[in-house]
Amino acid sequence: MSTDSHDQAPLVAHLLELRNRLLKSIVVILIIFLGLYYFANDLYLIVSEPLRMLLPKGSTLIATEVASPFLAPLKLTFAISVLISIPFTLYQAWSFIAPALYKNEKTVAIPLLISSVILFYAGVLFAYYVVLPLIFGFFTSVGPSDVRVMTDINNYLNFVLKLFFAFGITFEIPVATYLLIKAGITTVESLSKKRPYIILACFVIGMLLTPPDIFSQTLLAVPMWMLFEMGLLAGRTVKVVSEDESEEATETN
Repeated sequence: MSTDSHDQAPLVAHLLELRNRLLKSIVVILIIFLGLYYFANDLYLIVSEPLRMLLPKGSTLIATEVASPFLAPLKLTFAISVLISIPFTLYQAWSFIAPALYKNEKTVAIPLLISSVILFYAGVLFAYYVVLPLIFGFFTSVGPSDVRVMTDINNYLNFVLKLFFAFGITFEIPVATYLLIKAGITTVESLSKKRPYIILACFVIGMLLTPPDIFSQTLLAVPMWMLFEMGLLAGRTVKVVSEDESEEATETN
């Protein structure tokens, strides 16, 4: 009985710590949300700028539901709060798992954690400054001249947030590739041989995550491919490090 209680005590302690760290992350998100709520309408205007600046004369964004003018900026503000809190949330996750890591694992994990945050934000910025203007420029120019573009603000927001998170996650490919190689799940040589299938998978994922046109799919698939190549380059350092360590071990012996 005493042995069981000793075994359960660490588990309960870990669950309590996990709960506390989750609560801290939620509190930070709420604090950011409350701080940004006053600027909700301004934030929506900023996010909708890539479309509004390309709309033909006489066209505008519209609200087809009664609550949309209130709910759309609210939803956007919450999404932005989650995006801003990502570094703190990842820090909480890191603090939770760090005690279980070896020293050499910690030295690798910290740069990966920082690069993950930077790459995610880079993906969101890439979607906002590059992808959205290109997509909307294409969509607003190919329609019939007698059709006036009237996009619902809620539908627009859902579309934009989907692209933001899609590109943010996509830009994590170098980190994911490096971790797969570092963990020994695969090798640089194996991934290199599978490059044609991976490129095909990039276009399939682009087709699933973007609007149904080859233009949007390419805007996601090509960066995914380039990011995969970056991951392969980073993965080659794993082999170099392991060889150096084995040489040092041999010299020591």
